[in-house]
Amino acid sequence: MYVSTSFHEPANEGLRFIYSRDGINWDSIPGIWLKPTLGNQRVMRDPSVVCDPKGVYHLVWTTSWKGDLGFGYAKSTDLIHWSEPKMIQVMKNEPTTINVWAPEIFYDDEQKEFVVVWSSCIPNRFSKGIEDEDNNHRLYYITTKDFDTISETKLLFDPGYSSIDGTIVKRGKSDYVLVFKDNTRPNRNIKVAFSKSATGPYSGDGPAFTESYTEGPTVEKVNKDYLIYFDAYRNFNYGAVKTRDFVKFTDITNEVSVPKGHKHGTMFTVPKAVVQGLIKQSATYLKNSTDSRTASNVK
Repeated sequence: MYVSTSFHEPANEGLRFIYSRDGINWDSIPGIWLKPTLGNQRVMRDPSVVCDPKGVYHLVWTTSWKGDLGFGYAKSTDLIHWSEPKMIQVMKNEPTTINVWAPEIFYDDEQKEFVVVWSSCIPNRFSKGIEDEDNNHRLYYITTKDFDTISETKLLFDPGYSSIDGTIVKRGKSDYVLVFKDNTRPNRNIKVAFSKSATGPYSGDGPAFTESYTEGPTVEKVNKDYLIYFDAYRNFNYGAVKTRDFVKFTDITNEVSVPKGHKHGTMFTVPKAVVQGLIKQSATYLKNSTDSRTASNVK
């Protein structure tokens, strides 16, 4: 089955989930599964999850709009019970960093390590372009095997303009795609680049395949197609395209169904028992909250 991490604005409640049997039609799983306790603003935005080969789920998220030099991290074996959250200080050597946004976690099965990609703005580090110095982002990354020992922070991708919301997709051995947001005015849309390594270098920055004011892409392979979901935040809805080669894209927004209020996270596959466990636990949440939604049954 398919699960996606989620949050609701203003992102101060915590981690949510939605799920799907077919990768097209999505339902909410009522409940708050991890509360935000880290950072200057103590929010949980852009939650991203990956499952390692041992069946452990690893979660990263944005902890503040501005002021933090790291992102949040926790792990779980069932998506219900989480370790004590901790801050991963990835920009501690860059004290003028304005923000650490949208960390996206990827497990590199070729190198047997995690790669976490995020965007940060370091004033006066790059050519200004058309963005102000406090909005001139680039994509960075770290690698780690255990989230205790972290590599040095490195630049992942500099297309020559402000870019955020990077997510890595592996198509095959030495064949990777970076899906990211061109954050410049008036574009603010989603593009792709390509590499032979998860950690780059990425090249081939092509034309956008979404309209303006879209962000937070997440990718999941469904049958032979890669589905790319994205947050069409100006229209307050969710969009999607499908592709097989990341060159030609077909808009399938009218074919997908995503719960109202869902904000961008990461889609991933899980055993049915994991979703059943979440929904069973969510019944307790419903009894103890004013949430009027009803959990669906998984059969």
